[in-house]
Amino acid sequence: MSQSSLRLRDIQKSYGKIHVIHGVNLDIEPGEFVVFVGPSGCGKTTLLRMIAGLEDISGGTLSIADQTVNDLPPSERGVAMVFQSYALYPHKTVYDNMAFGLKIAKVPKADIDRRVREAAEILQITEYLQRLPKALSGGQRQRVAIGRAIVRNPKVFLFDEPLSNLDASLRTKMRVELATLHRRLGATMIYVTHDQVEAMTLADKIVVLNKGRIEQVGAPLHLYNHPASLFVAGFIGSPQMNFLGGEFARQHGATTVGLRPEHLKVMAGGSLQGTLRHAEMMGNETFAYVDAGELGEITARMDGTLPLRPGERVELGFDAQHLYRFDAEGKAL
Repeated sequence: MSQSSLRLRDIQKSYGKIHVIHGVNLDIEPGEFVVFVGPSGCGKTTLLRMIAGLEDISGGTLSIADQTVNDLPPSERGVAMVFQSYALYPHKTVYDNMAFGLKIAKVPKADIDRRVREAAEILQITEYLQRLPKALSGGQRQRVAIGRAIVRNPKVFLFDEPLSNLDASLRTKMRVELATLHRRLGATMIYVTHDQVEAMTLADKIVVLNKGRIEQVGAPLHLYNHPASLFVAGFIGSPQMNFLGGEFARQHGATTVGLRPEHLKVMAGGSLQGTLRHAEMMGNETFAYVDAGELGEITARMDGTLPLRPGERVELGFDAQHLYRFDAEGKAL
């Protein structure tokens, strides 16, 4: 499987007078698994479609494998895209769905057969090659869509929220399969999602987008432990980081202070007090939602179960080394 780098230099996208991508600069190295993440409307899918050639680039330069591709059609860019909807031909078998693009490209029949069977073996769908899509589960259909991309031996794989149509347990399984597939192929992959859990578990490098601009780029744990802004701190991590302002923040030399739920402990004499609104007891851990008055609602995550009922007073303690401090512009101090 080939590997290719991508270089995005001052990439811009406008629809008339409406600017949606504002000068994106990004380097993606050969073989990297890069995840674009952010809320709806942040520009992540638009950016992916510009790389694919499905959207025109309004400004800047896009290079794939050191070749400028701004004006190349999608078929000549060496990319393969896997969509949120599986986009399979319902009247064609799995084999014919995977082979279709190669037949259009007039690839020799023996070569098509070899590529389809190799991809099917990698994805463990060999036994389904003669089935129609309607006879497959959602996860199996998504594998077929990925297989259709693999057979093209692209320079870059592009994934547009490929797991969002699957149920929660199948999403977890497919995340593991995608990570395994990346290690096996060693290919360059770009993956778009709004799910920060997918980003944290799959990526070599996460690109956090906000309103058409890059907020931060880095390895998953670097973004988790060293968010550059309030936006990144609030987006990466589940449950979300707690943000506290007012006098409490000023005492710690900041406009806003952040505390992750796992860094709060229910303890006598804790400096944060409130009333337990609700406790989600998961067995191995508990999420406690505490009404802390002027500070708002605070979420704490702790091991095991919590021997408290809604309405009872709660005291929360924390280690000051786990505080995140932000200025008035939302930048990390």
